[in-house]
Amino acid sequence: MYGDIVGFAMSTPGWVHALAEFGTDAGLLVFAALFTLAIWRARAAPDRDLALTFAGPVAVAAAYALSEAVKLLIREERPCRGGIATIAACPPVGDWSFPSNHSVIAAASAGALVLVWRRLAWLVLPLAAMMAFSRVFVGVHYPHDVAVGYLFGVLMAPLLALLTVGAFIPVVRRAREKSPWFRPAEPRSPAR
Repeated sequence: MYGDIVGFAMSTPGWVHALAEFGTDAGLLVFAALFTLAIWRARAAPDRDLALTFAGPVAVAAAYALSEAVKLLIREERPCRGGIATIAACPPVGDWSFPSNHSVIAAASAGALVLVWRRLAWLVLPLAAMMAFSRVFVGVHYPHDVAVGYLFGVLMAPLLALLTVGAFIPVVRRAREKSPWFRPAEPRSPAR
């Protein structure tokens, strides 16, 4: 399957190659912007809700670190080292293939965002899947690298965010004491 995907990728126009290489990293910037927007939306929400938006990016970083540890244990060679022509340059020896860290980060970001802003699911889950697939398309990962990376990220980040949200509540409370930007909205009195 890897060979078929990469063979097809190589037959596409150069602008598709550039889009595939650029798209993975650009997608990560989209996720960063969405996390910022999620924090903005939750700034007047209850303490736990705002804390969960802060826990999300930390959970993404933790999911990445865990996936990096798995990579060091498994040490699967990159498929691009097999002499096949690929769109992207093959990462250096010692940069292992399984699981795909890009897939983990993209899916972890999507999972953490869905946890705090469910209406984004239609956007972020397919975006993360496209970003994951692009890693096979450009030739630097096997399909199972990205599939496992996606599942790992989309499950691990929300779990880690939920497990650590309590640690972020004091941070939220301190931020609310120091900055009016983070204070909850005043309850509205009923109209008479």
